[in-house]
Amino acid sequence: MTYRRLVPVCMSFLLLTFLIAPLVAGTPSESAFKKLQSLAGKWEGKDGLGRAAKTTFEVLASGTAVMEKLEASGMEEMVTLYSVDRDGIALVHYCPTNNQPRMLVVPSSGDVKELSFDYQGAGNLASPSTGHQHHLVLRFEDDNHITETWTWREGDKDTPMVFHFSRKKN
Repeated sequence: MTYRRLVPVCMSFLLLTFLIAPLVAGTPSESAFKKLQSLAGKWEGKDGLGRAAKTTFEVLASGTAVMEKLEASGMEEMVTLYSVDRDGIALVHYCPTNNQPRMLVVPSSGDVKELSFDYQGAGNLASPSTGHQHHLVLRFEDDNHITETWTWREGDKDTPMVFHFSRKKN
């Protein structure tokens, strides 16, 4: 008799658990954005040619945006703002060439190892053949190492710029 009472209670608990768990875990874009937020701080590294580079990530606007300031050898500072946009993560890249490419990634799962942002358009771009950042792949190697691969597009030519960063220790 005790067994008959226990089965419905256990089944109800399991059903409730399966219904609530996805809500607690959040959407893939929310999980990916939390991973971006976890990058907050200073990072040092090198570009694909071995030249020094550094970047910083800062969480802003009550946790709704992440700002990255990237300084690469021989280049002026670049600023990128990341934010959740419905089921994706959007970025706007403020480039020293005075254009502002917009990119978007829609993460497919909550376990994010890599974010591959695709070009969506740009502000202040004279024509699509004018040089601009066209793609970004942000790879989370582990908690203290990331790789950024930016793709510069000019005309019909794509040129990757790779940066390997390690979290700066205080």
